Amino acid sequence: MTKATPTPERDVPKGPLARPEERGRQEPTDVGDLARTTRTPPAGPLGHRAKCGVVGVGYLGQHHARIYSQLANCELVGVYDVNPTAAATVAEAYKTQVFPSIEALAEACDAVSVVVPTDKHCDVALQLFEKKCHLLIEKPLCVSLEEAERILEASKRNQCIVQVGHIEHFNPVMAFLEQAVESPRYIVADRLAPFNPRGTEVGVVLDLMIHDIGIILQLVRSPVNRVESIGVNVLSAHDEDIANARIVFENGCIANLNTSRVSLKKVREIRIFQQNAYLSLDFMNQVGHLLRKQAGTLHKEDIPIEKGEPLALELASFVDCVQHHKTPKVNTDLGRTALALAIEITSQIQDLCKIS
Repeated sequence: MTKATPTPERDVPKGPLARPEERGRQEPTDVGDLARTTRTPPAGPLGHRAKCGVVGVGYLGQHHARIYSQLANCELVGVYDVNPTAAATVAEAYKTQVFPSIEALAEACDAVSVVVPTDKHCDVALQLFEKKCHLLIEKPLCVSLEEAERILEASKRNQCIVQVGHIEHFNPVMAFLEQAVESPRYIVADRLAPFNPRGTEVGVVLDLMIHDIGIILQLVRSPVNRVESIGVNVLSAHDEDIANARIVFENGCIANLNTSRVSLKKVREIRIFQQNAYLSLDFMNQVGHLLRKQAGTLHKEDIPIEKGEPLALELASFVDCVQHHKTPKVNTDLGRTALALAIEITSQIQDLCKIS
């Protein structure tokens, strides 16, 4: 297989696991806090509040509209959806307008969230780039590496920012992990959900597992050596609904990912083993604990996580990048690397299904 490229380094605190009193306060973690901290936002290169829009206002897109309408440093100028009734409902709720086309919305916006089915991401993104819009494209970036290259080429040609919507990177749990994880040796990630027809235009790997792929690539920071995968379709006609992947990295770390969208309960948990500690965290409930060796015994310590809405933090970060033309935390490099590994896993599963 083609080896995945390690994600670029970011300036995050390193060193031993911080004691609670050393961790300091995290960034504001709800829309209210974010609005208060940006009540008088610097103008930045734009010179005005970012004019934002949303293409696709279904289950998730309506929340993009809600948050844009609440952030102080942007203005929700409008929405577009192929379902006019859905668009009108969201526009009325957040006191904005419905645009008759993607092109019309793009003409009025500095930045747009693309929250349409994954197989439509590339087509919608290319239309928006032609109008010089900066984009937040929901995960996964698209459905193929060929589409990813088209998106990257168009964004560079039009000098547009692209942030990929790997929302867990803005979860306060991830903020803790980025500081605490130093040299992981073994990682277990479980992501389970009840069946929902939404998102089934792709298999569970591109639908759900890609969250954990992005998280683990960011924490391990090593090229992938090899991957072994298996999956089963239960309710979907062709795509896998349950999947397991064992990823071996060149630095020796091993990650085991378990994903299902036909579970009876929701689970979003990660366990990380490294030389000086064992960490267990819950992305959904934003709680966790760590075990560290002290005087020859294991000492358990609850992790103080300041809870917050990851999507609000994600969109606030995106708007800030647009205002000041900064590189997003989850840029196209990480988005494409996660996509490439997800496609490799999906391909292995499909090959096994053909054999069986």
